[in-house]
Amino acid sequence: MGESYGHFKVGRDVEIMPHITSANVACGFHAGDPVTMARTVELAKRFKVEVGAHPGFPDLMGFGRREMTLSLEEIRNYIIYQIGALQAFAKALNMSLQHVKPHGAMYDMASKNENISKAIVEAVQTVDPHLIVFAPPKSMLAKMAAKVGQRVALEVFADRAYNSDGTLVSRSRSNAVIEDPKLAVERVIKMITEGAVTAIDNKTVHLGEVHTVCVHGDTPAAAELARKLKTGLRQAKIEVKPVRAFL
Repeated sequence: MGESYGHFKVGRDVEIMPHITSANVACGFHAGDPVTMARTVELAKRFKVEVGAHPGFPDLMGFGRREMTLSLEEIRNYIIYQIGALQAFAKALNMSLQHVKPHGAMYDMASKNENISKAIVEAVQTVDPHLIVFAPPKSMLAKMAAKVGQRVALEVFADRAYNSDGTLVSRSRSNAVIEDPKLAVERVIKMITEGAVTAIDNKTVHLGEVHTVCVHGDTPAAAELARKLKTGLRQAKIEVKPVRAFL
């Protein structure tokens, strides 16, 4: 959420916000700007949605989805900077941040790289050790956060296809994004109730426990998907609430 920049609008935040319980808000590096951040936090407060920082690489041109070679000190400080920026907007509205979820390439790299994961977790702990870290199940980021006692919300994706090793299919492939809401809902229910998802090669990927489901705001069908996902989960007797309420 909050990924618009100046006159350029990305996503349909106003339509999506009523159907979610937690929002990952861009902090100005991969997307977003101060005005957009303020408006997004205000929108989240209006709909009683918990807010989390969505820090990424300083890559507006690539939307934070390109890998970058940075020092661990740079990564730590970039995370601290972005959390702090969003934290200030939340404080201005008497809110507090719920979580931190790295964005794009940073998220993917941290899932596999121990040093990057450690740098991210250290940054989060420096700012607020009570924040929840969003991470893929069985990822290095999840393991590193749990190792130091940081709360972790294990995350799956409603609108992305999976490889057989549990990673997401590259966006360079035509079948990477799932835009059919019905299919997405069926997959998410299976991920939650069975801890498993079918990969693109039809193999079963065992994910384990799931705490939070991501819908990308820039997916064309995001608003419809969020609405139908919330309805579908409730019909399946799955309670939908912010992760802070149960972790």
